[in-house]
Amino acid sequence: MAAGLKTIIALSFVLAIGFLLVILSSALWHRYWPLLVVGIYVVAPLPNWICQRCANPDDFMDSSSNSAMDFGRFMTGFLVLTGIALPIVLAHSGAIEIPAMIMSIIGGLLIYGTIISFSMFFQEQEEF
Repeated sequence: MAAGLKTIIALSFVLAIGFLLVILSSALWHRYWPLLVVGIYVVAPLPNWICQRCANPDDFMDSSSNSAMDFGRFMTGFLVLTGIALPIVLAHSGAIEIPAMIMSIIGGLLIYGTIISFSMFFQEQEEF
């Protein structure tokens, strides 16, 4: 129980740092476009989760194909890449500053990494 509590505290600390970086990248320069990164990284694990549930609808038959899982991984990768590329495009177009771009990318990766770490540490094992 103590290891679970320590893990939750560490993950929440990293998540808070990620949100702080993204919010500061928006608030320091009074341009709030980098906040879109938070939405992208929060939505990024959803296709993988949904397609994992759809890949094997029956516990007794293992004849389903992996096309649903491949599509979920593709969409998750697309969203993660979008979360990295969006601040770069915004900085290139002049909508945000370069330091805001760096803070937004680092903060977004911390947010996504925390979500993935939480799902890896606290997933339930299936028993038959």
